[in-house]
Amino acid sequence: MAETSTHSDNTSKKPQATGPSLLTYLLIMGLILLYTFYSTNISPKKQTSWLEVEKTMLPQKAIDKIEVINGEQANIYIKEAFADKPPFKEVMKPGDSKIILPGPHYSLTIGSVETFERKLEEAQQGLPLDEQVNVVYVRRENWLSNLMVWLFPLFLFILLWRYLLRSTGAAGPGGASIFSFGKSKAQLFDRDHKSKITFDDVAGLEEAEMEVKEVVDFLKNPDDFTKLGAKIPKGVILVGPPGTGKTLLAKAMAGEAQVPFFSLSGSDFVEMFVGVGASRVRDLFKQAKEKAPCIIFIDEIDSIGRSRGKQVAFTGSNDERESTLNQLLTEMDGFATNSGIIVLAATNRADLLDPALLRPGRFDRHIYLELPNIKEREEIFKVHMRPLKTDNSIDVAFLASQTPGFSGADIANVCNETALIAARRKKESITRQDFLDALDRIIAGLEKKSKIISPEEKKIIAYHEAGHAVVSWMLKNVDPLIKVSIIPRGKSLGAAWYLPEEHQLKSATAFSEHLSAMLAGRAAEEITFGEVTSGALDDLEKATKEAYMMVAYYGFDKKIGNISFYDSTGQQDTRLTKPYSEETGKLIDEEVIKLIDEAYLRAKSVLQQHQEALVKLAELLLQKEVVYKEDLEAILGQRHIPAKETPVAGVL
Repeated sequence: MAETSTHSDNTSKKPQATGPSLLTYLLIMGLILLYTFYSTNISPKKQTSWLEVEKTMLPQKAIDKIEVINGEQANIYIKEAFADKPPFKEVMKPGDSKIILPGPHYSLTIGSVETFERKLEEAQQGLPLDEQVNVVYVRRENWLSNLMVWLFPLFLFILLWRYLLRSTGAAGPGGASIFSFGKSKAQLFDRDHKSKITFDDVAGLEEAEMEVKEVVDFLKNPDDFTKLGAKIPKGVILVGPPGTGKTLLAKAMAGEAQVPFFSLSGSDFVEMFVGVGASRVRDLFKQAKEKAPCIIFIDEIDSIGRSRGKQVAFTGSNDERESTLNQLLTEMDGFATNSGIIVLAATNRADLLDPALLRPGRFDRHIYLELPNIKEREEIFKVHMRPLKTDNSIDVAFLASQTPGFSGADIANVCNETALIAARRKKESITRQDFLDALDRIIAGLEKKSKIISPEEKKIIAYHEAGHAVVSWMLKNVDPLIKVSIIPRGKSLGAAWYLPEEHQLKSATAFSEHLSAMLAGRAAEEITFGEVTSGALDDLEKATKEAYMMVAYYGFDKKIGNISFYDSTGQQDTRLTKPYSEETGKLIDEEVIKLIDEAYLRAKSVLQQHQEALVKLAELLLQKEVVYKEDLEAILGQRHIPAKETPVAGVL
């Protein structure tokens, strides 16, 4: 299994060209509006009234001319001879200025031109024409002001639209433009911007790492392969459970490859607009052709690569997703060849992918990643413990043996949780106990010290867990037991911890005895208290599923025979009907009930034979709350079965 590297992947990104900000646009618009306002409203120094004009200016013959603007405003110019006379001096020579302002010096708002002319004529009645004030009528239009009346609402609409596009991310990378919907969102790693993760940060994936390195080697030294007539695979797909290191391998490839590396997720092709997915596929391969030879990595490819036509009866056709897949199929191996482009993909749902996508010529090479074995887990622990400050009590081999079934991501989580626990305890270094506490925390959940449990309930829990322990200890095909606890953790009220051995095969006897061990808690309740409780819900659920697997999948039942209804393609879940008849289904149900009844009776028989040990162990649990392998040996005797692997909690 691949571990998730402890080194942070601070991938350098190319600086994106950023346009002017919204604030810049608003500032420019504000300046234009201010200029427009002041250019159309350049007013004289002082506003005046008609009474002042009639009683002061006209009698002194101080007015040089009157300029009527657009029939709305009259600008009054005073003769230079009156520049030193009050009250005109303060307007024509403000302050201590020696310069006469050219005017206009006063401004008068008129109601209408006719009224203004009538009043002026009445005020100058009897004066000769050459002494009367000269009135000039002017028509002025500000084209900038008129233009802004139309442009300003449009400008505000464009700003709002741009803001909405950036908020929803619909404008593509950086929100640059409405026309970037169809552009690829792939992140490019090249010589200037490389991933920080290398193959040194990958552990527990020797076989897969070798296959991936071969692709990198081909791109670095193609002559070593082509001289023998070999062709590099066009596509490589990584398949495995979550956390097994698929994306980590891709990051290592990006860090090691000497060619451009495009990285994106399958969901990056999906958009709410029709045709965007296919357009982004075209744009991605167009960019890749320009930088060939190169590698394209598509993570979670099942989001666009699902089989066409599947689940149409339930969800209807999905033309957008199918058109995206069709475009990807064409680009990978269509009429036009894409030489020098290698497509690397990752998924944990390979059973959902379209067969046309997986065929040779597209994804030629399939690399299957599995959960790591004990040796691989040890290597992964070493990688993740590099940045940790530990003491000499840490045994990496012991930690690997305590974590069977853990993926690389799980181990990374264990190491991080351990560091947090040690820091919470104000320790200078991490100890072995911190790792054990972290495992308890991750496997069974957080210890619920505040959960209120009555003495009667606690006694039932103790006998329940003691029942699991006694039956597990006595049945030799059950995984070794290492610890029993009645401390509430997570949703469980108690737990029995086992060390599952790593076997590739499991016998029918082992399955049957495991069923008895799971049902032993309820059997102990019935034997001790004469009735059962709801505490066995988790045990019953697991036992029922395992019994159905024995009958319907593994062919362990004599009546059903050597028949398996398991579907490795994953299509069984989408069928309207089961792959067997109603009679067969009824028979399966009967055989499952029979299996569980037999397992329950076996558990009761074992507990009745060792009832004294059951009582002792339950009393010890009530006293200590947690008992270990040594306590179990003191009560139940030595169990001569080697314990090689890790704790998995069976919860109440």
